[in-house]
Amino acid sequence: MAKNIQAIRGMNDYLPGETAIWQRIESTLKNVLGSYGYSEIRLPIVEQTPLFKRAIGEVTDVVEKEMYTFDDRNGDSLTLRPEGTAGCVRAGIEHGLLYNQEQRLWYVGPMFRYERPQKGRYRQFHQLGVEVFGLQGPDIDAELIMLTARWWRELGIASHVALELNSIGSLEARATYRDALVAFLEQHKDKLDEDCLRRMYTNPLRVLDTKNQDIQTLLNDAPKLGDYLDDESREHFAGLCAFLDDAGIAYTVNQRLVRGLDYYNRTVFEWVTTSLGAQGTVCAGGRYDGLVEQLGGRATPAVGFAMGLERLVLLVQAVNPEFKAESVVDIYLVASGANTQSAAMQLGEQVRDALPGVRLMMNHGGGNFKKQFARADKWGARVALVLGESEIADGNVVVKDLRSGEQSTLTQDSVAAHLRALLG
Repeated sequence: MAKNIQAIRGMNDYLPGETAIWQRIESTLKNVLGSYGYSEIRLPIVEQTPLFKRAIGEVTDVVEKEMYTFDDRNGDSLTLRPEGTAGCVRAGIEHGLLYNQEQRLWYVGPMFRYERPQKGRYRQFHQLGVEVFGLQGPDIDAELIMLTARWWRELGIASHVALELNSIGSLEARATYRDALVAFLEQHKDKLDEDCLRRMYTNPLRVLDTKNQDIQTLLNDAPKLGDYLDDESREHFAGLCAFLDDAGIAYTVNQRLVRGLDYYNRTVFEWVTTSLGAQGTVCAGGRYDGLVEQLGGRATPAVGFAMGLERLVLLVQAVNPEFKAESVVDIYLVASGANTQSAAMQLGEQVRDALPGVRLMMNHGGGNFKKQFARADKWGARVALVLGESEIADGNVVVKDLRSGEQSTLTQDSVAAHLRALLG
């Protein structure tokens, strides 16, 4: 017997019982985005490798160790997207969406990073990203945070996430701070772990968010990024905090909060949780005003964030058991008796025509009434339509409310109006 082929490690199947809760969560997220006037953009999952090297930075962990990169048949180097911002900027430049224009965009789909799979972190994972171009004030930064706060309320997880904020300043201010931080780290090389030693010269700001608690204690004496901010960045950050204060959104200023990708400047933020075990990031982002120009476009202010859907689904399931998947069907059509199946299928089409959007499942494969009603219950149907030989002969159908147990016999021509009232 041939050996079964299994999915690649860290690239998971999501079965119908799981996708139902994903669909409800995604629908909630998309409805909120629409209420703020944001539009969807759909992007390729494969891009030219230089796009990510230029955008993310060649000395980041993503580019150095995590990208799925391959040469195609023409010898071009291609990469499965590890994140969405670079591709969104590339599309904006390519299609003339950005210069002297305002765009509020969102996208959703799979991303790919080669790393050790663990709960909530996989090699193929799914992100929803939001990107805004052409607006440079702190008010749009605040709106993005307010939008995410509305998500948490509608998903019932608001008390399980906390907002952390920081400003990492301009590129020039950050370069000055970088020199001061490296000088401090050089004095304490003997206390740094291998990971921090590797980052000390290539990406020293990432040392600030190390998970090594001994090094975090050491960093208490390190230079503070806030002391090196330029005046414009200070003003921008103060404006953002004022908007959030007025909106009643609680936050903590975390001066060690940085982002792992090179393109960020000024505002950075994360929503974090401790309800999934070790503290984890649910949603993160910030400003990246220099990225459009860096990738060949005209200078354009930009801000955005991304959220991992796997971790969000885990969080919703962990803290809000009332947020359940919707039933698969509204109506289950039961048919029993000789030569009833064709008439039942025609009735099903008639109901679908009259009630667009109704979810009607037709019983197939026969079975007595008891078995068919068990199937209706399995699929979560609220109403059963029952056709037997006598109903077909009389032009009728039995309508049974599976919640209350009440049933009535109606003409097939009037059943749609009755269902419309019954299902609301």
